[in-house]
Amino acid sequence: MAEKSKKQVKYIFVTGGVLSGLGKGITAASIGNILKHSGLRINAQKLDPYLNVDAGTLNPAEHGECFVTADGAETDLDVGHYERFLDIELTQSSSSMSGRILRDLIEAERAGRYLGKTVQLVPHFTDAIKQTVYKAAEGFDIHIVEIGGTVGDYESPAFYEAIREIADDVGRENCIYAHVVYLPYLHPSKEIKTKPAQNAVRELRSLGISPDILIARSHLTPPKASIKKLSMFSGIEMAGIVSLPDAETVYEVPLTLQKNNLAEYIANKLDLKIKQTDMKDWQKMVASAKAKHKKSVTVGVVAKYLDNEDTYISVFEALKAAAWKHRVNLEIKWIDAEKLTKSTKELGKVDGLVVPGGFGERGMEGKITAADYAIEKKVPYLGLCLGLQMAVIAVARRAGLKNASSLELDPKTTEPVIHIMQDQKDLRGTGGTMRLGNYECSLDKGSKAYKLYGQSSTDERHRHRYEVNNDYRPVLEKQGLRVAGVWPKKNLVEIIEIDDHPFFMATQFHPELKSRPNRPHPLYDGFISVLAKGH
Repeated sequence: MAEKSKKQVKYIFVTGGVLSGLGKGITAASIGNILKHSGLRINAQKLDPYLNVDAGTLNPAEHGECFVTADGAETDLDVGHYERFLDIELTQSSSSMSGRILRDLIEAERAGRYLGKTVQLVPHFTDAIKQTVYKAAEGFDIHIVEIGGTVGDYESPAFYEAIREIADDVGRENCIYAHVVYLPYLHPSKEIKTKPAQNAVRELRSLGISPDILIARSHLTPPKASIKKLSMFSGIEMAGIVSLPDAETVYEVPLTLQKNNLAEYIANKLDLKIKQTDMKDWQKMVASAKAKHKKSVTVGVVAKYLDNEDTYISVFEALKAAAWKHRVNLEIKWIDAEKLTKSTKELGKVDGLVVPGGFGERGMEGKITAADYAIEKKVPYLGLCLGLQMAVIAVARRAGLKNASSLELDPKTTEPVIHIMQDQKDLRGTGGTMRLGNYECSLDKGSKAYKLYGQSSTDERHRHRYEVNNDYRPVLEKQGLRVAGVWPKKNLVEIIEIDDHPFFMATQFHPELKSRPNRPHPLYDGFISVLAKGH
């Protein structure tokens, strides 16, 4: 049970009904945003019923990117939304999956913690879920908890039971339940239907949870009659129902919530004193995001996962933020990495190239081709993680190392310019051989990176296994490659540049993970700046 001797943390639980993909993560992040603008200390957490231990092994084409926190947790992409909307750095406590909680529970049982007892979903698993919530909430005014999936999913009941019990533990007056539902539009009859939302509320209530807030997602703005109907059949007062039609940009959602006075409504429900919500800075950023400019730039993203934009969502958001700052319209063009070994025609249709991270050999040769093309044609290039490794291979081959490759692409290569460190070779298990989270990067004072950062060192987030082989650095540098940043502890390459080029930069880390919509990351800022000027 939570300790009541300390200042009582208030909880907001965000759940979903009707169907998945409604934007619970954006909703949770937006609620946090308006409450932070009201002067409260906010934290956010994702509870995911998947039986995975973390998001590191999930297919990005299906589940979206794996977001990495400063302390090295591999999390669901919603944690990225929380960071961007709240402008904070979260930790591994902000992401908990069933697999990890169950693993810890079973290890405790094996260690003798439950001798003589049968270990059950209730109370043992539900108690473990509650403890992850209480631990993450410590020190904050409000802790926002999103439950992954949709009410009624087979794997979810223990999570709903846990958040129901939290209200018993801390008092119902200290908890708010916000349910995100969908209002479908029927084209033949030209009407918005509320019945699926009503059923979703009924299903949540069958688990012992009565929502205080209903976020009604829809394609079009529903008429007031639909909202009144929802209120009547859900038992939620009109002030607690927020219509959330599709927005031009997701960053508009906090403004929509605040137009409905949601911060004041929540403060009243939780008996909190807040200052007047000031959204002027956010309004200015959203205006920039929605503005149409005279100049446009086209960025080619050379990738192998082309079916789901969420796969590279932090990259796209970082590019957008930089474009808003430099007042240019941004067009993102997908380029299939696997097709580039046959034709580079698509590369000639863009102003700049981004090669994002990834794992596995598929598409690697195409990304090497893209880096080589950018060098040859002086096309601005930003490589991210794997994008750095492929650029190094491209430079090595231009230097005459015809067999230059990565051990990930070709384990038998005789010129492994990208290799795995000796102290990593004997490790087993996914994630066990990776550098994850923040590592220091010391910057070369003569580099473009140094000028963009405006400082001599930085901490950046990593998620990778292979490194640049330092044995080949002399030949690479002779070819014109500058090592602009290193991890000083082991002298590992973090940033590369080519001096005789409008903009050719690649990083072993993921700068997009620290970018914010109103404060683009310096490297994305520099990349878009060059494109905006027409290099």
